[in-house]
Amino acid sequence: MKLDREVVRHIAWLARLGLSEDEVDRYSVQLSHILDSVETLKQVDTADVPPATHTLPLRNVLRKDEVAEPYSRDEILANAPKQEEQCFKVQAILE
Repeated sequence: MKLDREVVRHIAWLARLGLSEDEVDRYSVQLSHILDSVETLKQVDTADVPPATHTLPLRNVLRKDEVAEPYSRDEILANAPKQEEQCFKVQAILE
């Protein structure tokens, strides 16, 4: 499918692109080749091809969850630079 210069200018206007005349000529040829490739792909029979979201099988790469004993409050607060009444003490950010 051959795109003329006016169609390329209209596409550029829709995309808010400022194209020079050389770019209009170049993109006219390139977009025409892309549309020809899409037309070729439309002719491929895909009736027996199952739909897929990925070309390769996916596997879960996350670690397996393991149940562990929770940390005690004293162990957690041992890392706090300041603590007050068994809580983290931080500098006030609001007056």
